[in-house]
Amino acid sequence: MFSFLKKKKENSKEVSKKEVKTEDFTNIEIIAEYFKSETGITFEKQKSILKNKLTTFCRIRDIYSFTELFDAIKRDNDTKQELIDYLTTNETFFYREFKQIQELVDLVKKSNGKVNILCAPSATGEEPYSITIALLEAGVSPSNFSILGIDINAEALLQAKTAIYRERNIRNLTDTVVHKYFIEDEKYYILKPVVKSQVTYKLANLFDSSFKSLGKFDFVFSRNMLIYFDAQTKIKAKNILESMRKDIRQDVFFGHADLF
Repeated sequence: MFSFLKKKKENSKEVSKKEVKTEDFTNIEIIAEYFKSETGITFEKQKSILKNKLTTFCRIRDIYSFTELFDAIKRDNDTKQELIDYLTTNETFFYREFKQIQELVDLVKKSNGKVNILCAPSATGEEPYSITIALLEAGVSPSNFSILGIDINAEALLQAKTAIYRERNIRNLTDTVVHKYFIEDEKYYILKPVVKSQVTYKLANLFDSSFKSLGKFDFVFSRNMLIYFDAQTKIKAKNILESMRKDIRQDVFFGHADLF
């Protein structure tokens, strides 16, 4: 009498079985190559780390394979930006490799009129804000310089604009500088407007055709970005950054780890 109900339940079980997807996180190259073509960043020597991070990224979003992820980031810019943010999060700190910052300060002080400075990448803001603080401490008027910070990581730029840091981020600064330019709020250090107002931020990709529309700059800072590129991409990035200079005699400030 109720046999049709039994068949219906069996059919339901069969459909459920068909809906179960199996994971396939083996073809990592499809993502690694696409990510490199879009950002220049290579994970050639960190494939196991990349695989673990991508697998986690997929599982959080109910994506069952790297092929499915590849389709998603090509189709949806939001997912693509989320992946870029996820794979390019790096911690930095104020007054990193300060000798170069001091060299820049000396050059700015010798310049006539207002100078504009490109900071690429800017990450979470420590680099451009370090330059700002150093210039202000050297007596350079805020009206004599401006800084543009660019990065491909939207989340990092949001943190930079917020400008709230922890003690580990300001560990290289003296107490005098901290008290002068930050508001201490329990375990956080909030940057004061006198510093924040000197820097603007823009989401930008060095290898995008629109990058050069940013214009020319008196000084270009690009430290510890090229370490993520292979030899060929380093040369390409170097050429692009050098093309952003107003004066070709002025060297780009590269990091000590950015070897050619």
